Amino acid sequence: MSASKKNKTQTISEELVTYLSNSIIQGELKQGSKVSETELAQRYGVSRGPLREAIVTLEGLGLVTRAANIGARVVELNTEDMIHTFSVRESLEGMAARLAVENISDQELSDLYNLLDKHEDYLTQNNGEHYIQQDGNYDFHNRIIKASRNPKLITLLIDELYSLVRMYRQQTADSRPDPVQALKEHRSILDAIANKEADLAELLMRRHISRSRIVLEKALMNQHR
Repeated sequence: MSASKKNKTQTISEELVTYLSNSIIQGELKQGSKVSETELAQRYGVSRGPLREAIVTLEGLGLVTRAANIGARVVELNTEDMIHTFSVRESLEGMAARLAVENISDQELSDLYNLLDKHEDYLTQNNGEHYIQQDGNYDFHNRIIKASRNPKLITLLIDELYSLVRMYRQQTADSRPDPVQALKEHRSILDAIANKEADLAELLMRRHISRSRIVLEKALMNQHR
């Protein structure tokens, strides 16, 4: 395969990962449903090669599982897996907050305070309703992770773990933590980072994620009753 053809295949595969992961996270591809290469190839008008690459990537993200004689299926969320996922997230994001104390720039701090102001404005204008699901640079956690300046940590959290975290958030959307309380916790974390209090920043981040896990655990248990 020529370099140009290989790069094109990779690009198609990357686009498919984006489309398919969003479909899984949003619930358009149902939990436990079969991932049919034939059907998806027809839907997106692509060949099976890049589609197979995309499915392998989705396996790595924890959004797809594969078993002998069954094939690939969309992951089915469960309480035990959520607890394990959020335990890892709690530890790694606590570390990210600690590292951000030493590595975040003044501009990043300013941008984060502006972001939280926008979130507060939204809550005020919408009577405290949950603000829309934030992703990428619009997500508070995403920016803190990137401010750690640790490539391994960024890869583990943003490139690997966060797709599954987003899926848990989406599937329990009606039982999210209180958005006003979450915003207060975000401000406290950011203040600790701005004041160069590494121990406090890590503690507050871990506590914040632990509270989210408890809310999600209750929501998942109620769904399976």
